[in-house]
Amino acid sequence: MIFFMSTLDFIKPFHLGRLAILYIRQSSPHQVLTNQESTRLQYALRQRALELGWYEDQIRIIDEDQGRTASTTEGRHGLKELASLITLEHVGIIFTTEVARLCRNCSDWFPLLDICGYRNCLIADRDGIHDPSSIDGRFLLGMKGQISELELHTLRGRLTAGLLNKAQRGELALALPVGLIRDSLNQVVKHPDIEVQDRIALIFETFLRVKSATQVVRSFNSDDLLIPRKDDLGDIAWRRPTVPAICSTLENPAYAGAFVYGRTRFALKPGSTHERTQKRLPMGEWKIRINDKYPAYIDWATFEAIQAMLQDNCSEYDRNKTRGVPRPGKALLQGIVHCGECGHQMVVQYKPKTHYICNFLRQQYQVPVCQYLPADPIDDFVVRTFFAALAPAELDLYDEAAAALRREAETVDRARREQIDRLRYQARLAERQFHRADPDNRLVTAELERRWETALRELRQAEDSYQRAVLSKETTPPIPPELRSAFEQFGRNLPGLWEQGGLAQPQKKTLLRCLIDKVVIRRLAPDSVQARIVWKGGDTTTAVIPVTVNSLARLSTAEEMEATIVSLARQGKSDQEIAKHLTRQGHRSPKGPIVLVSTVQIIRLRHRLFVKSHQSHARRIPGHLTVSQIAERLQVSTHWVYDRIHNGTIQIERDPNFKLFLFPDSSVSITLLEQLKAGEIQEVRL
Repeated sequence: MIFFMSTLDFIKPFHLGRLAILYIRQSSPHQVLTNQESTRLQYALRQRALELGWYEDQIRIIDEDQGRTASTTEGRHGLKELASLITLEHVGIIFTTEVARLCRNCSDWFPLLDICGYRNCLIADRDGIHDPSSIDGRFLLGMKGQISELELHTLRGRLTAGLLNKAQRGELALALPVGLIRDSLNQVVKHPDIEVQDRIALIFETFLRVKSATQVVRSFNSDDLLIPRKDDLGDIAWRRPTVPAICSTLENPAYAGAFVYGRTRFALKPGSTHERTQKRLPMGEWKIRINDKYPAYIDWATFEAIQAMLQDNCSEYDRNKTRGVPRPGKALLQGIVHCGECGHQMVVQYKPKTHYICNFLRQQYQVPVCQYLPADPIDDFVVRTFFAALAPAELDLYDEAAAALRREAETVDRARREQIDRLRYQARLAERQFHRADPDNRLVTAELERRWETALRELRQAEDSYQRAVLSKETTPPIPPELRSAFEQFGRNLPGLWEQGGLAQPQKKTLLRCLIDKVVIRRLAPDSVQARIVWKGGDTTTAVIPVTVNSLARLSTAEEMEATIVSLARQGKSDQEIAKHLTRQGHRSPKGPIVLVSTVQIIRLRHRLFVKSHQSHARRIPGHLTVSQIAERLQVSTHWVYDRIHNGTIQIERDPNFKLFLFPDSSVSITLLEQLKAGEIQEVRL
């Protein structure tokens, strides 16, 4: 009592006229249940408040933050209520066994001290009463807050050091995935259920064959196979496969026999000062890894290859720059084509035709598309170069592929038979439980009968599915001797399979990725694109690819080709001869790889170089003007005139004798048409 009397000078009458708050908190739900003595000490502060002069109805207990850590204010509604009451000057004193109950973070502690000092609220702990408005009280409380934060850091560091020390020896008891358990000697072994072991192994085998987690799910669903998972109690539960479940199996290093600690890291959420989120780390940043610690389903090299395939399959063009899994689309360079202007990865557009588009800058800054290039000529060049680099390789893989398919079919058949054996055992177990039950206990026997019927139904479905699979099983036929002889005679080369449709689009893309790392493309001119192939070994191949354009004027050699046509036409060369000559020189038409005769004819007639006599002069009819003549007068194209005749803007009838549209050769008609051209009138009737 003498100790408290020495601090009574801090208590003023206005303090006694306000509330006395008892702030009670334990750091975790476990402490709430086990640290009962600490809880009793905190509630006993009521007696201290009464002794210091507060009445019973002035004492309020705030214990809403039980089981909440003081390292953050997130979720601590009691502390927020306390701060609100202090701000409204309703609180005269805060009682707590130690200031660490209020805050263990200086960024939260000092703002609370500022509020208490400004609103004249005292803070009392087991060492005495402190006034945050005085320099001595603020200094002492500030030191206590810093010490409590340092203490929390020290405790956490001590516990973490113990965990890391145990993890470095591989003795830390981490949660094990399905298929691995601890025996009575605390040794990790494979699950004793053979079906569980075979099903997990089948997941890895299937992924290495189909190269995609989604395809694994489809394969399992098509075969009516379930996968083992853990229920809420940690027991085995057989469920339909999902992509997250398959990915969690493929990404768990424990299946490769490795003990791994520190695969994730907690980081602050964006915009939050305390709330943290869990972030997965890349394999190179894992804290501890001890290989060959657990019994392995796959070796470590296979696990690393699977992780690389999963990462590569993730189609995150903008963030991770991954290529994505090969898909059935027509574009062969999907995921490996890059823009030669800005360096970003290009995406595919299939409408109206296949194009490679670089739209990264447009998405980020709303600027025009960087490049928009046709895909077909680029794909054709890459495929030709790929074949040249690969060389005609003999493919003698049919027998090997057939044997692999047979092995896979045997594995799936064994998995189905194991599943039927398990369901048959569960049905027999349900039957025994039903017969052992007391018939008079209707509630129990009804539930056991329902379980028995469910087990029988699942068994019957599995057996029917197995019988259908057996009846529909297709065996890979051997190659007939005459066909094998033909293959040996002509050579089973890859280009032949490619052109004959023996490979699907995903297979073609996979083959290209075996040798090609990426393709960088850049438009040099409207009719030419530069492509640089970066091979796996680091070598590059660069070439200029011609692409189609919409008009003759967009050809880079249009002027040179036009001059050659005019020169040869004046020498008396025919259009066919000129076209062949230009094609030999490397020229081409806007939409074709060769120069067309029609292209030569158009350019020749444009320069009024006529071959036939009736082409040497324009047709003239006295008192009238033809479409070409009126177009020349108005300085527009003939298409402009015909378009307005067809849509009714120019209303004129075709002459029945000459079968032509004839305009009156008068100043009135010319004036009307000029006004129509200028937009002064909407239509002309002639």
